[in-house]
Amino acid sequence: MQNAEIAAMFEELADLLELQGANVFRLRAYRNAARTIESMTASIADIVASEPGALTELPGIGKDLAEKLVTIISSGQLPQLEELRAQIPAGVVQMLRIPGIGPKRVATLFAELKVETLDQLREAALRGDVAKLKGFGAKTAQTILDGLDIAAQSVVRYYLADMKPAVDAIVESLAALPTVTQVSPAGSFRRRRDTVGDLDVLATSTNSAAAMDALAAHPLVEKVLARGDTKQRVRLRNGIEMDLRVVPDESYGAAMQYFTGSKEHNIVVRRRAQERGLKLNEYGVYRDEEYVAGRTEEDVYATVDLPWIPPELRENRGEFELAEAGKLPKLLELSDMQGDLHMHTTATDGTASIREMAEAAKQRGLKYIAITDHSKRVTMANGLDADRLRAHWREIVKVREQISGIEILCGIECDILEDATLDLPDDVLAEADWVIAVLHYGLKQPREQISKRLLCAIQNPHVDVIGHPSGRILARRPGADVNFEETFKAAADHGVMMEINAHRSRLDLDEVQAAAAKARGIPIVISTDAHSVHGFDEMQFGVFQARRAGLTKDDVANTRPLKEFRKLLKK
Repeated sequence: MQNAEIAAMFEELADLLELQGANVFRLRAYRNAARTIESMTASIADIVASEPGALTELPGIGKDLAEKLVTIISSGQLPQLEELRAQIPAGVVQMLRIPGIGPKRVATLFAELKVETLDQLREAALRGDVAKLKGFGAKTAQTILDGLDIAAQSVVRYYLADMKPAVDAIVESLAALPTVTQVSPAGSFRRRRDTVGDLDVLATSTNSAAAMDALAAHPLVEKVLARGDTKQRVRLRNGIEMDLRVVPDESYGAAMQYFTGSKEHNIVVRRRAQERGLKLNEYGVYRDEEYVAGRTEEDVYATVDLPWIPPELRENRGEFELAEAGKLPKLLELSDMQGDLHMHTTATDGTASIREMAEAAKQRGLKYIAITDHSKRVTMANGLDADRLRAHWREIVKVREQISGIEILCGIECDILEDATLDLPDDVLAEADWVIAVLHYGLKQPREQISKRLLCAIQNPHVDVIGHPSGRILARRPGADVNFEETFKAAADHGVMMEINAHRSRLDLDEVQAAAAKARGIPIVISTDAHSVHGFDEMQFGVFQARRAGLTKDDVANTRPLKEFRKLLKK
């Protein structure tokens, strides 16, 4: 089993237990374990097979959870989870994804109204049944109605990062077949969208049946849903569906272009083909009945007088104008990153020490990092007040002096409070090497107040960057109502950077706003928000987001050596 599948089981178990009112510390243990597992590069299955006793050495994994992991790996199931699934319908768990509606209210809706799906809940709210429940009222009923679409989206969209290990494993297995000559993912996955609804894989093969047999037998595949001569649809064990299409060699490039999308991009490409007397489809480019091109994507784009366009840019957001002008950007690469400037340690809610984080970053080739634990407002994460923060910085300096080959900056993730002040006084912030200002609370405040809060931070002489600027959690929580035009103008005027938070559930800024920040000349910082040594691996997803925004190495501040990076700071 993939780590992401196991983590999802623990998350689901926590959700179901939460609906039953389980102890908060028990829930936290399962969620922390899920976070540890999903961020690991080592396979839990491999650990169980080779050294199961080592499970308890993982952060947040005690004897009980280790036993559950062994059960999951050996049987593919967790009896406790199966029992809870039988008691609580999946649709009720979906209701937990409605913003502003906690588990107690969801449990009440299930118990009192007998609603088991989002559609049933919508009907009950529209009838007025929800508003009549004790402790609900008309306002809560409207909150439910407003959040149903978000809850529904969380079911049909999957984090890109959660899907990548499975896609990579399946593509690698297919590529190893002697009958398969080419294979690659397509669709929104190839375009590196932050979430994906389903998966597409294209292949060329001398034996399409053998390729489909191999996919059907793959351990990550739960069920074959449909199969033809050249197309097969399966459902993976993580719940997402995947299409495998086996195409002729002469059609591979055309099929890749067609099935990569986006729809909006492809409409323009097909129109350009028609203007040149050509017909373009997934089989190739034709003039009347004559085959013109299709073996490679480069050939397909050449027929419509364009250079090859990177998949991440294929959204019809200006890529055609850039291509025609010969100005397609050389997109950022993961190897360009030299620093990571957002992470947490055991001082607050991280699972590793300062030294462990620094060593892990160094092993990944980073040249500098900033330790940025939470400020005191984040009480649930044991946030730091001024005295604890200064003591923490003294520890960072000690570690800095003991480790060579990587620089460690004294930083802080400082909350922008609801009243538009900062969580720590200026004399404390003035001592930091690096200050991230963030919105964590009050995300539903009116646009004017959100703007006031962001401007307060941007105008502060000690703030270097606005972290995860909207505060969104993908498919779970919408971001604050940010006036990005006003925010970016202020950031450009005051020399404040903007972050792309690379964590798989944030990816905030999104690609549209990251491109807008670039247009303003604002340096972008891509950081992992790592809470463990494995969290550094999230950097790739921030890079994907940056590529979708058209960012180059020069647009990203922490691609620079530390000496050059420091020149961008206010201080």
